[in-house]
Parts: sequence; C-alpha cells; structure tokens
Amino acid sequence: MAKGIRDKVAILGMGCSKFGERWDMNAEDLMVEAYLEALQDAGIETKQIDAAWLGTAIEEQHVGKSAVPLAIALRLPYIPCTRVENYCASGTEAFRGAVYAVASGAADIALALGVEKLKDTGYGGLPQRGRGTLNNMVWPNASAPGNFAQLAAAYRAKHGSAPEDIKRAMAHISVKSHDNGAKNPKAHLRNKITIDTVLKAPMIAEPLGLFDCCGVSDGSACAIVTTPEIARSLGKKDLITVKALQLAVSNGIEAQHNSWDGSYFATTRIAAKRAYDEAGIRNPREEVNLIEVHDCFSVTELVTMEDLHISAEGRAIFDVLDGFYDAGGTVPCQIDGGLKCFGHPIGASGLRMIYELYLQMQGRAGERQRKELPRIGLTHNLGGFPHQNVCSISIIGQEGA
Repeated sequence: MAKGIRDKVAILGMGCSKFGERWDMNAEDLMVEAYLEALQDAGIETKQIDAAWLGTAIEEQHVGKSAVPLAIALRLPYIPCTRVENYCASGTEAFRGAVYAVASGAADIALALGVEKLKDTGYGGLPQRGRGTLNNMVWPNASAPGNFAQLAAAYRAKHGSAPEDIKRAMAHISVKSHDNGAKNPKAHLRNKITIDTVLKAPMIAEPLGLFDCCGVSDGSACAIVTTPEIARSLGKKDLITVKALQLAVSNGIEAQHNSWDGSYFATTRIAAKRAYDEAGIRNPREEVNLIEVHDCFSVTELVTMEDLHISAEGRAIFDVLDGFYDAGGTVPCQIDGGLKCFGHPIGASGLRMIYELYLQMQGRAGERQRKELPRIGLTHNLGGFPHQNVCSISIIGQEGA
C-alpha cells in the first residue's frame, strides 16, 4: 500500500525572478533569472541535473507547447524535459513531477521550473483560451470575478455573515497582503493601502472591489530537488524536505447537483485531508507554522482558511479580523505578499509559494523574516472556478519535523 513521500526528497536549491511588468525580458530570460539563483543556491552544475519539468499555463502566449524552450534557455544536457499544465496549479505540477522522479529513484537530481509571460498581451486581463469543453462553454458566459463573487454570496448565506463583516474581513486580507508585499523586493506591488481605500474602491463584482482581486504579472520560479542523502553528501545541512504533495480535481459533482452549496472548495478539503495524512499532521491549526494560499481574490483566501481546517467553519472572518493570519500572527498567510501583491504569473505561482517557505525556514527572508524559524509550511494552489477546479497542496518542513 502506498505510504507517501514524506522526507524522501530534499530541496537542494531554489530561485525566483522579480515579478511584475517585465517588458525588458521574454519568458526564456525569466527562466534563466530564476534558474541561476537556484543553481547557485544548490551548489551544483547544470550537468548534474537528470530530468526537468516546466510548468506554464498559457503556452500560446510565450513558450509554445513543449519543454524545448526550457532545455534551450538553460542549456540542459539532453535530459528528459516535460512540460505540464494544470491551470493555476501548473507550477506545483512541475514540482510534483520532479519530486516524484527523485522519490521513485528515477532521478538523483531533478529540476522544476514555472514561468508565465502575461503582460505582453497588451491588455489588463488574462488571455482567453479557445480549446476544450470547459473553455468553449464557460468562458463566453462567465468571468473569474463573477464566479468568485458567487462564492462570497454563498458563504455569506450559509453562515449568516453580515455583508459589512465579510467585506471588512476581505479588506483586512488585502491590507495585510499589501503590508507584506511592501517588504518584498521581488514583489510586483509594494504599495501599502488602508481599509478605507479597499472599502471605497470601484466595485468589480459585488462584493469584490478592485483591491480584492489579484493582478496580472510576469515571472518565473525554480526548484532543484534530490534525496536527503545526496544533499548531505553535497555539504547541505538543516535540510528542508517535502512532507506531502496532493492533488484533487473536480469530477463535475459541484456543478451538476445540489450536494455542494457553493460556499467552499470541495477539492481543497479533500486535498488537505490527504496532505495532512501523508505528512502525519493531526492538528493543522497548531502544527502548521506558515501558509501560502491561492488568493486570486480576497474571498478565496478567506474560504480557504476553513477548507484547510485551520479556521473552524464559519469562523475565518473572526480569525482574520483578530490578526491570526497577519505577519505577526499565529499562522502568517501570504507573508511575501501572495498572488495579490507578489504577483500571479500562473505557471510560476506554486513554485514561488514554496520558495518563500524555503527562505523562511532557512532564516533568509530579509525584512519579512519570522523571528522563529517555521518548521512546517503549506502551499495551496487553486486553478479554475469554484464549481470546477484543480487544487494542489504541498507541505514542506525542517527535516525530522
């Protein structure tokens, strides 16, 4: 029976480009920027990498349909390279491929890299896609803000939350992310804002205002992984290991009958339970020290706190307003600014989240560093809409934690 991958794989090195409007660079340039940092951090040479995975969501925009641009940009030594895509979980899909290769013994050292070059579309939103049933049938009739606004309405109805309470909690989430992003030199948005600024901003889809929505960014992030034994042989100490990797994909039930009430993410609840079981975590509220979640909208972060079983059902609003998830709180969330302020180049986001946890666990996060080094951290990616999505969860931590 499968027992999972807990502590079978160590992170050897990581890198991340600056996120933002990178007009001066193409996707390959961003790959190289992230990769060179990861390679130096790992202390190895390119020729030592056995296999590589590239995560990117909208290949029509930049790199095309294969992993060849990755191999060319990094001058990889004729090794297996695979391109993966799973909506906004594309970066963690690349990480999962590399981690599984090492855990299985198929590779000694593997590379995962995520990239997206979105600003070159010339307009503010994401490029529209034209293939597949979901895209052809849904995109013409829906928008991301509209769908996630419905999530907020369903959550409000289920828990009897006052509209002003949920709006204030969402505003607190946005202000928190901007405060954190202001301390991050690689973040796209580094401006602090106030609660009043959020509440008075133009409405996008009630109750989501302008500052409740993440923007569009360019960027890349990279991880190099190996076994703990090889990491130690290369002189690495105080290893950061992978505790769990889980993926859950909607099977259609949410959209096809009323067993789902629209107030939560079914995939997140399932993936979280699997990940906690794999990592040996029994009480995530007390055992997880730091989290990065998919805050495409402020309400997504709010609802996800409950789906991850860190806040009790209907209580996330109160935890948020009490500062439980602030940078100085019990379980900081988006300490690097999150999708909201670090940015959301789709294929890079999952790896960017892991990068932040990795830095924090090594005491290398600069001005935003936690005083006490986190021992266990969790990342959460959600791709698609509330009623039809893919959820990926990664848990990493200090070796032995």
